[in-house]
Amino acid sequence: MKFSMPKAVGAIGALGALMFTLPALAADLELDTGDTAWMLTSTALVLMMTIPGVALFYAGMVRKKNVLSTMMQSFAITCLVTVIWTVVGYSLAFTEGGDYLGGFSRILLSGMGLDSAHDLAGTIPESVFMTFQMTFAIITAALITGAMADRMKFSALLWFIGLWSIIVYAPIAHWVWAPGGWLFDMGVLDFAGGTVVHINSGIAALMAAIVLGPRIGYRKENLSPHNVGFTVIGASLLWVGWFGFNAGSSVNADTNAGMAMAVTQIATAGAALAWMFAEWFMARKPSVLGIASGAVAGLVAITPASGFVTPGAALLLGIMAGVICYWAVSWLKPRMGYDDSLDVFGVHCIGGITGAILTGVFANPAIGGEAYVGLLSGNPGQVWTQIVGVGATLIWSGVGSLVILYGIKATIGLRVEEMQEREGLDIALHGESIS
Repeated sequence: MKFSMPKAVGAIGALGALMFTLPALAADLELDTGDTAWMLTSTALVLMMTIPGVALFYAGMVRKKNVLSTMMQSFAITCLVTVIWTVVGYSLAFTEGGDYLGGFSRILLSGMGLDSAHDLAGTIPESVFMTFQMTFAIITAALITGAMADRMKFSALLWFIGLWSIIVYAPIAHWVWAPGGWLFDMGVLDFAGGTVVHINSGIAALMAAIVLGPRIGYRKENLSPHNVGFTVIGASLLWVGWFGFNAGSSVNADTNAGMAMAVTQIATAGAALAWMFAEWFMARKPSVLGIASGAVAGLVAITPASGFVTPGAALLLGIMAGVICYWAVSWLKPRMGYDDSLDVFGVHCIGGITGAILTGVFANPAIGGEAYVGLLSGNPGQVWTQIVGVGATLIWSGVGSLVILYGIKATIGLRVEEMQEREGLDIALHGESIS
C-alpha cells in the first residue's frame, strides 16, 4: 500500500476533530458547588492512595535492593492508566453500550465539555466524575504489583497493566457500576469497589504470582521487609485516602457520604484489632506489620458495604475480615504454596470476597434505601446475588489475567534474569539505588 500524504493529513485532521470538538451530547448539568468541592477533594484523596500510599506501603515490605523499583511501578502505573482511561477506558466502562461493555462515544473524552453531565454524576461535572473513576482504575492496577515484587520485568509489567486495564478492568467496572451492566441490573451491591477493585486486583495478583513463580530464595532465605516504617506510613495514607474512596462514592456531600465515612473508620479499627489479637494469640507477638495489614483488610472489606450498613454491622464485618484475612495470609498461603510477595490475594481478594458477601447479609434499607435489603433485613436472595457478582469477577479477571500473562511470557518474557534478581531490580532495571 502506497503512503498517501493527503490521506494521512486527513486522518490526522479527523483525529484532531475527535479530540477537540465538544458537541453538546450530554444532559444539562445542574451543578451543586458543595458536591463538586467534595468530589474534587475525594478524587485527590484516592489518587493519594496510590502515590504515595501504595508506593510506600509496598516499598516498605520489599528488600532494600528493590525499594525504588517498587515505587516506580506505582508511579508509572499512575501515568499509564491515566492515558489509557483518557483514550478508551472511561468510554468502555461508563458510556452506554451493551450488557457487558460500554460504547465508544467518549473515546479520547470526545464530547466532554465544561457543562457535560453523566447519569451517575448527579450534580457534579462529568469531568470530575471521570477523573474520580480514573483514580479507581489507577489504584486497582497498582495493587496487583504487590504479587509481582522483586522479579518481574518492567517492560512486561507495563504491557500487562495496559492490556489488563482495557480487557479486564473496564468491562467489570461496566458490569457492576454502569446502568445497563448485567451485574448492575441484577442488583449486585458494590458501593465503592469490593468486586471492581479488590476481588479484581486480588485474583489477578494470584494469577501473576503463580505464572511468575516464587522469588529466588523463597522459604529458604531471609526475605523480610526492608522498612516497616514505610509500610505503616503507606497504610496510614491509605486509611486517610479511603474516606475519599468510600465516602466519595456517594458522589454527593450528603448523609450517605457521612455514614460511609463513619462505617469505614469503624470497620477498619475493628479489623486492625482483630488481626492484631489473632496474631498475638497464634504467634505470641503482635507485629506492627500485622496491625497495618489488618487495617487494610478492614478497609477492603467495608468498601462494598460502606453505603448500605449500620455502624454496628460495620464493626462486626471488620472484625470478621481481620480474622479471615489473617487466616488467609498465615495459614492458607503456606499450604497453597504460591509466592504472593506482599499478600495481595490474602488481603484484597479474600477481604473483598468477605465484604461483598457480608454486604448481602447486612445491607439495611434504613441506610442505603428501600432497594438495598440484605439477609438480616428480610431478603436472603441478596446473598446469592452477591455470590454471583463475586464469581463473575473471579472468573473474568482470573482467566483474562492468565491469558495476558501467558501471552506476554511467550513474547517478551515476564521475569528478569536470575542475576538481575539477585542484584536487585533498582540497579538492574533502573540504574539507581536508594543509598
